[in-house]
Amino acid sequence: MQRYKAIIAYDGTEFFGYQVQPNKRTVQSELEAVLAKMHKGAEVKVTASGRTDAGVHARGQVVHFDSPLFIPEEKWVIALNSLLPDDLSVLTVEMVNESFHARFAAVGKEYRYRLLLSKMRDPFESRYAYRYPYPLDLEAMQAASCYLVGRPLDFTSFCSAKTEVVDKVRTIETIDYVLEGDLLTLRFVGNGFLYNMVRILVGTLLEVGSGDRKPEEMADILERQDRRFAGKTAPAHGLYLWEVFYKKSL
Repeated sequence: MQRYKAIIAYDGTEFFGYQVQPNKRTVQSELEAVLAKMHKGAEVKVTASGRTDAGVHARGQVVHFDSPLFIPEEKWVIALNSLLPDDLSVLTVEMVNESFHARFAAVGKEYRYRLLLSKMRDPFESRYAYRYPYPLDLEAMQAASCYLVGRPLDFTSFCSAKTEVVDKVRTIETIDYVLEGDLLTLRFVGNGFLYNMVRILVGTLLEVGSGDRKPEEMADILERQDRRFAGKTAPAHGLYLWEVFYKKSL
């Protein structure tokens, strides 16, 4: 039995998230259905670095699976993509040691959130960026970000109340802002992220940028450790799981 690590990308628009759900189309169910075909109906379980919600996209999701088939790595990519739907693609496949685990071996992740700062709808971006047609003070948003980065913090206020994880301490290494024309990309890099954490951070930072909050309020929100004190959850379709880091590459 050989363990394989794969990097996959998907347009999350038509998926009900990554994880298998009864009678719903998910990324995991599509992958496992294709692997079952390649293994003559035998079940092959796929494990991901983490789940993504309905509507969330991925450019660098990492998964692993075990297979008795010893196929050259480049042939795996060709075979899988020939059977997968157009909104899901396998970018790379590599043989790894059986100790590798897509989730537990991960030491960090990068998420990106795309905002379209335009008063006009763009049909080519409507599925892939959240249109925010209001003025934004980027300097205020950057000042607010300083309260969130560089050290371990309890992000209870910035995760869904449905989060089952007990330890909500995470470290965000960087929050970058890249403005290209009307497209603003927020880049988050950290050692881990809680359920809805990036989307709630974006929603709160937008409230700072619009003048509804002051940058220094971030410190109070963190201290409250209560979801009710943070901003709204930004829509799913602007969010991308961009990259997952492991020890050899971080």
